[in-house]
Amino acid sequence: MQIKIGVIGTASIIDKMLSVMKAFPTFVPVTRVIEHESEAPAAALEVSGEVEVLLLSGPLAHRLVKEQLQPSIPVHYLPLTGAGLYKALFRAMQCGKLQGGISVDTLTKTIVTRTLKDLGLEHTRIVVYDGPAYASPDKLVAFHQSQFAEGRCSVAFTGIEHVARQLEARQVPSEWLLPSEQDMTVTLERALLSTESRRNKEAQIVVGMINVDDFGKLVMQRHNEHEVQKLKLDIHRMVLGYVESLDGYSMSLGGDEFLFFTTRGIFERETGGYKTIPLAKDANKSYGISLSVGIGFGVTANAAGTNARAALRKAKEAGGNTCFIVREDVTVIGPLEMADPVQAILAPTEPALIKLAEDSGMTSAYLSRLLANTSKFGKYEYKVHDLASVLGISVRSAHRLLLLWIDNGLAEIAGMEKVPKGRPRQIYRFPFLMDKSQQ
Repeated sequence: MQIKIGVIGTASIIDKMLSVMKAFPTFVPVTRVIEHESEAPAAALEVSGEVEVLLLSGPLAHRLVKEQLQPSIPVHYLPLTGAGLYKALFRAMQCGKLQGGISVDTLTKTIVTRTLKDLGLEHTRIVVYDGPAYASPDKLVAFHQSQFAEGRCSVAFTGIEHVARQLEARQVPSEWLLPSEQDMTVTLERALLSTESRRNKEAQIVVGMINVDDFGKLVMQRHNEHEVQKLKLDIHRMVLGYVESLDGYSMSLGGDEFLFFTTRGIFERETGGYKTIPLAKDANKSYGISLSVGIGFGVTANAAGTNARAALRKAKEAGGNTCFIVREDVTVIGPLEMADPVQAILAPTEPALIKLAEDSGMTSAYLSRLLANTSKFGKYEYKVHDLASVLGISVRSAHRLLLLWIDNGLAEIAGMEKVPKGRPRQIYRFPFLMDKSQQ
């Protein structure tokens, strides 16, 4: 599921928003850069026909869009909270600006007072703009300038970038109040939940398959059949508890494999937006076992089940103790965090990249192992011996495959490693892994 979101604001706000939006692989941003809030309605009109939801940089832009366009799609804006003031106050203290009182717009006096009290600055003189809620930038500039000129304040705090630039041009010390990353994340979550596509997907069936890694070895370590049956019951009870937290339905496919059904909305919330599988940590801590998990999304139950089996196969190919998700468009998300911590959850792997990899001799098993290794260790570069170890092949085979992958653009020579004796060793890099981790 890809949802287009219109992002409208100044260049600096949009850059920060796009950075936070990397954690929302469902969103496809359509950006429009504006210099002033008055340009927001025209920009919104330009993109509203191709997006499902609009996100604006601030309350003034939001008000103008709602008044002039009366849009038929959800419109959200980035709110300013005390978190943004914390950062601005810290910057002002570092620069030595916080010597006298402060003048503030956009925020309420209650928020400002509470923030200063938390920082032990409750005796700071405060002047909060008490004019109209959506005052023009010119009025705000005049307010801050008069407070500074009369000596009431040593620094101005404003929530509007245009005002901050004007104050700087007039040599009035100022700090621009920026929404925090947490504020942006919360707003994006609200925007996601408000879209029609999202509401339709909330009730979509999700099929999950859980397989106990090396179950045969676990059975052989038990001294009698009673212990084997007890282990199976313990694992089954643990899986039932996890599926219950998903409001789902589960069934055992044997001693080492389980099938469960839930809905997409619940699964996303319980995994923190497709980031962690807490069941795996419980299994490791309680019974010393690891799990391979495959999750499938699909328009039909059959498609979701097929995708779940493909995802489980990728988890097994990656060496186990991991989870992959195969979505309805055959894009792959993963690996998700299991018992062992991972550095990052890679962005969805596009079908085009999967096909290119397979056409270049990089089997699904090799791709899964590289993705898992990158997530766990943040590794994009390999010497041929290291690569052979990760892929479980001989050094000679690794050499042969690397030449093939270089010819097809999947790998490149990153540099050379000097050794005390013998020829320098080449270091190989996989650019597509680096690109995915930065998405």
